[in-house]
Amino acid sequence: MRAVVQRVSQASVTVEGEVVGAIDRPGLLVLVGVTHDDTAEIATALAAKIWTLRILKGERSCADEQAPILAISQFTLYADTRKGRRPSWSAAAAGPVSEPLYDAFCDALKTLGAEVARGRFGAHMDVALVNDGPVTLILDS
Repeated sequence: MRAVVQRVSQASVTVEGEVVGAIDRPGLLVLVGVTHDDTAEIATALAAKIWTLRILKGERSCADEQAPILAISQFTLYADTRKGRRPSWSAAAAGPVSEPLYDAFCDALKTLGAEVARGRFGAHMDVALVNDGPVTLILDS
């Protein structure tokens, strides 16, 4: 799995004019991509890493601050742009594989105690955020 983690002061995701997920206080926006050999165990480990990652103000974690997380599935994190000008998506897992692992990631965060807002899997989403810092990390599991 791959995640782009951004420290935000607020963030939201809108689908067809409806806000489907939002956080209105400091926390993290996490874009999550799934590849073919990912497992539920990998999703759980990534969730734990992000929940305890000390990137909030004062080197605190979401676990320390009970800060919210907005998690959004994003297959384009596995784009291959090495050849030509058209990205290849072959490294991204298909929906029947990636959706349950995205769900497992979100469920693992909730099990750890996180307040989790979500995007809508497979939908065209408009994402709005205020990046705090800016702080943006890329995590590969």
